[in-house]
Amino acid sequence: MANGKTWHQLHKESLNFGQKLADTVAKGMGSWRFIIWQTMIVAAWMILNVVLIVTHRWDPYPYILLNLVFSTQAAYAAPIIMMAQNRQNERDRAQADADFKTNKEAKIEIEELQKRLNAIEVEKLDKILTLLEEMKAK
Repeated sequence: MANGKTWHQLHKESLNFGQKLADTVAKGMGSWRFIIWQTMIVAAWMILNVVLIVTHRWDPYPYILLNLVFSTQAAYAAPIIMMAQNRQNERDRAQADADFKTNKEAKIEIEELQKRLNAIEVEKLDKILTLLEEMKAK
């Protein structure tokens, strides 16, 4: 790898701000922490709208404003998650390419070692044959 960096480090450094933001948002939205916080907010929203029914209720049942908030969230979340998935595909391709290059280099090195071992083996056999011929000659 260039400068001794791994393919992952090189890929991560190549991301722009928007790509990093999309990855961070997708990672956050795909977590239990997000689901728990969202569930607590929805429960609080509903409870407060029932409890404050007389004085300050802002979104009476069937919670149309809450529905609009969720629709807006989904409208933005879907493309952001798709961008993050596309980048994951890019990372997978980069890793596969790096693995292929490593395997190709390893194959060449193994073939070279095999050639060297064969040469050593042939050299040893030649020496043994020479010694045997010398022994016969004596």
